[in-house]
Amino acid sequence: MTLQSGPTFFSFPADALAPGAEAAAIVAGLMADAPWVSFKHLYGALGSRLFDAITELPEYYPTRTEKALLLACRDSVARAAGPAPALIDLGAGNCEKARSLFAALRPSQYVAVDISVDYLRQSMSQLQREFPQMEMLGIGADFSSGLRLPDAVSRDKRLFFYPGSSIGNFTPEQALAFLAGIRAQCAGPHGGGLLIGVDLLKSETLLQTAYDDALGVTAAFNLNLLNNVNALIGSDFAVRDWRHRAQFNTAASRIEMHLEARHDLSVRWPGGTRAFRQGQRIHTENSYKYALTDFKTLLARAGFDRIQAWTDANDWFALCHAAI
Repeated sequence: MTLQSGPTFFSFPADALAPGAEAAAIVAGLMADAPWVSFKHLYGALGSRLFDAITELPEYYPTRTEKALLLACRDSVARAAGPAPALIDLGAGNCEKARSLFAALRPSQYVAVDISVDYLRQSMSQLQREFPQMEMLGIGADFSSGLRLPDAVSRDKRLFFYPGSSIGNFTPEQALAFLAGIRAQCAGPHGGGLLIGVDLLKSETLLQTAYDDALGVTAAFNLNLLNNVNALIGSDFAVRDWRHRAQFNTAASRIEMHLEARHDLSVRWPGGTRAFRQGQRIHTENSYKYALTDFKTLLARAGFDRIQAWTDANDWFALCHAAI
């Protein structure tokens, strides 16, 4: 048995190929008629920890429902995935969901991808100590607009793991393009596949409280985006000037998160400024909810087949395995 000294890390900064592109995209969103900032800027060292806190809240059903489903179905998932895959964990965070599958999947290689590289380093260092025989690679990258993997990632058989219903952050059209890109990277001499978590349609009341908890942790998570934007573009957003808003858009089948101005104000950054009226909002995140049949169709359109799904007793959440 070969013992690993520690995870190997790679970093692909979002603006590595076009310096300043990320800042320019943020400014363009802020200056739009309907202002918006990409959901990926919710994360970072503090944002990742706040999200971990959200997953422990009684109102936030997705994490505990998915955790129970992973535990109940892991042997079935292992049979569907086949032996010794390279497990590629997208949006790995604290790596706990992937860790729960190690005993059943017995991956030959674990690859964790997350936008918050410092947080990922801490999580993987502990994980490597627990599993010293497993090869582990950490990749600090924003994969929302495409996934780039280093040559060190095995091509023998890849199982992409995208838990937590994060696919809901994309519009259906964006989700289709993203899934097609993952499908293209599954191809290898022994096939490959995708294991993905999907939040299903349910009562509006349950959805609303999950994204606007009584303790205000989700509000802090959303408001912290302003601190991240300040660091990226040099703006002077003041968190106290804004409030968290979450609402279910029935026509689009999605929860929307916004930041709402408490009063008339102006925000400045080098080379620009934007006035906001009291009550005006910045759109920060969508979380689409799917009927299971519709999501299976989306996977098939992306080029996957042999699609299997498992749901909890309440039909709140689904795990789908799709092969090529």
